[in-house]
Amino acid sequence: MPEERIGRVTEYFARIGVAGIQITDGTLRVGDTIHIKGHTTDFQQTVDSIQVEHRAVQEAGPGTFIGVKVRDRVREHDVVYKVVG
Repeated sequence: MPEERIGRVTEYFARIGVAGIQITDGTLRVGDTIHIKGHTTDFQQTVDSIQVEHRAVQEAGPGTFIGVKVRDRVREHDVVYKVVG
């Protein structure tokens, strides 16, 4: 499926399984499917919730730092793609 790069992982909170992601291009909404890819990371999942400064939001745009619960470990500098189509 086609994908567009929307950001990168800036940190990972292992105890709660949350990825800190900086949105650099486009927008991300709850319900979108993301693909996180890095040196040892490669998985897809649906975004169930997005948090900005501990508040739930439905959508985030460029320049926003968000928190997303992830099902697998991610690493700093992993690239985040949104699956489109």
